[in-house]
Amino acid sequence: QVQLVESGGGLVQAGGSLRLSCAASERTGSSYSMAWFRQAPGKEREAVAAVTVTWSGDRIFHADALKGRFAISRGDVKNTVYLQMNTLKPEDTAVYYCAAGVFGPALEAENWDNSNMYNYWGQGTQVTVSS
Repeated sequence: QVQLVESGGGLVQAGGSLRLSCAASERTGSSYSMAWFRQAPGKEREAVAAVTVTWSGDRIFHADALKGRFAISRGDVKNTVYLQMNTLKPEDTAVYYCAAGVFGPALEAENWDNSNMYNYWGQGTQVTVSS
């Protein structure tokens, strides 16, 4: 059972930055995917960014609306991902969830934002952006 531990959320003023971290408790193999989703109050969960790791290299995906402000990256420690969030806006306020897809297919452009591609989820970390 893979456990995902998120950290880095908090309260920030509009225009500020935050960096979220997610670490998997166990090795996830040489091919796996990790992603960030978010859910704002009264809204559906939406995909933010993802990275799929395969023997041939990494592929990274970002939600079009967040490109340029948000960036996912893998850490030096295996099975760790970060979400760098810059120029934050009040509408970025949400609970941010880390997700991992283990022993499943590699992500593609047409499915990376589908929550069914991930079989492990973190508890979520609150990000609040004040105006």
